[in-house]
Amino acid sequence: MGRYLLRRLLQLVPVFIGTTFMIYALVWAVPGDPFAGKCGDRRCPDQYIAFMTEKYHLDQNVFVQYANYMKNLLQGDFGQTFSQREISDIILTSYPNTLKLALVALSIEAVIGLGAGVLTGLRRNGFLDNLVLVSTLFLIALPVFVVGFVLQWLLGVQWGIIKPTVSSEMRLSELIVPGFVLGSASVAYIARVARTSIAENRRADYVRTAIAKGLPMRRVVGVHLLRNSLIPVVTLLGTDLGALMGGAIVTEGIFGINGIGRQVFRAIVTKESATVVGIVVVLVLVYLLMNLLVDLLYAALDPRIRYE
Repeated sequence: MGRYLLRRLLQLVPVFIGTTFMIYALVWAVPGDPFAGKCGDRRCPDQYIAFMTEKYHLDQNVFVQYANYMKNLLQGDFGQTFSQREISDIILTSYPNTLKLALVALSIEAVIGLGAGVLTGLRRNGFLDNLVLVSTLFLIALPVFVVGFVLQWLLGVQWGIIKPTVSSEMRLSELIVPGFVLGSASVAYIARVARTSIAENRRADYVRTAIAKGLPMRRVVGVHLLRNSLIPVVTLLGTDLGALMGGAIVTEGIFGINGIGRQVFRAIVTKESATVVGIVVVLVLVYLLMNLLVDLLYAALDPRIRYE
């Protein structure tokens, strides 16, 4: 296991360099004047443009720019915005809010999605199975912003059960509805994947043997069936954390959450390329580490998998 972990960590290095370079090159290749609107309605002075161009190495090729950026990044310096604000401060302020929202969404996915998948996988073609299939198809078909606006209007405005927007304290009770909105499509996918996996393994020889030995159905499902059916679900959940954090722009906008989604949107509108790159680099690290964690969980769930 130790050699496998070391090998996987070494494999992350070229992947990280390749993905961050691609992101850096694509973001800075976006056409347009990066200094447009930075000095109000008037054009920025030539001295200011020359100073900022030299500071951000915009007069050099993309390879030199990326090398300088990575050198500073390895020292913990994410750079500054054109307004001289530290990008690391923006990330430290907004990242915990998005992470908290994504973890709530991930928990809702695991509880509702996995629970619905197990129940329908054990009792296929019944009323509950058809209800879950129709409900998940409905969630997949609806865009996230539609689900968000409907729940915000219905629960927050009409019925007054929740606050229409999330406060700055980001209490857990306030994040349940936004978390469900953010993870609504993933709940549907996890329920369907879990249902298929449970139904397939339900007919396996080891399950029939466990039942024939007289083991309680709860033990058969919890120890034998569920454990071997969790691998595709864990894969979805593990890779979904980064996707939830990167795709929270709409949900954060609807519920007024100051997260990295809103920061990325603002940075794109104002052409703050350094901010976009800095936030996306953090998301790349989340993706890579979650993929590594998922691979390690495979061996814990299935004893047949061994990393030698």
